[in-house]
Amino acid sequence: MRSDLPLTTTHEVRDRCLCLHLQRAARAIGRRFDDALRPVGLTHGQYSLMVSLNRPSPPKITEVASFLAMDRTTLTANLKPLERRGLVLVTPDNKDRRSRRLSLTDAGRDVLVAAVPIWRETHDAIDMLLEGGDSGPLKADLVALSG
Repeated sequence: MRSDLPLTTTHEVRDRCLCLHLQRAARAIGRRFDDALRPVGLTHGQYSLMVSLNRPSPPKITEVASFLAMDRTTLTANLKPLERRGLVLVTPDNKDRRSRRLSLTDAGRDVLVAAVPIWRETHDAIDMLLEGGDSGPLKADLVALSG
């Protein structure tokens, strides 16, 4: 150990760092949802992506990337397995052929119909781990931090 980087600094980060605790919680919750959604063949990230496409008209890739807080390259990589499985359709925008629009296929909607009750049950179980079984205050704080 060096005197200008004492163990107390490590303990301070362990005890105080919001980023560390958010990442740990996100990974733990992600694993829980991944395990729960495995029977329908989705990860929690794929589920969120597909739910974001459940709209009256197909959104542009940039809109979905912004909503999911990811860059276009990462979104495109995440779309590939869903597209290969026939759950998502990527088509050129009619007004701008350089832009792509995303939509669920009927098979994608069928998978989501099966996944939603699993998601709800898992979410309810996670909510019960929180103070008073209420995720509202935590969600409000997370929204404030992400905005």
